Amino acid sequence: MNTRIAALSLIVEDPRSVEPLNALLHEYAPHILGRMGIPYRERNLSIICLIIDAPQDVINALTGKLGRLSGVTAKAVYAPGEITEK
Repeated sequence: MNTRIAALSLIVEDPRSVEPLNALLHEYAPHILGRMGIPYRERNLSIICLIIDAPQDVINALTGKLGRLSGVTAKAVYAPGEITEK
């Protein structure tokens, strides 16, 4: 199965979305290599960066689900090329 490396950037403006967001991240945890979150209290939002190694359709599904949460913006940036797993 081919996988891709991607960085997902999230801007969270609605604190009510934190619980469903964390539930989604738990569901996709096997694909998440790292997570960094920074609360920006002066602007009442949080910035989260996820590093993912997963098949393209898994990354697309997670990005779409996150972006459909109220007050959450999600974008993915991909490393060039695919990795073929043995």
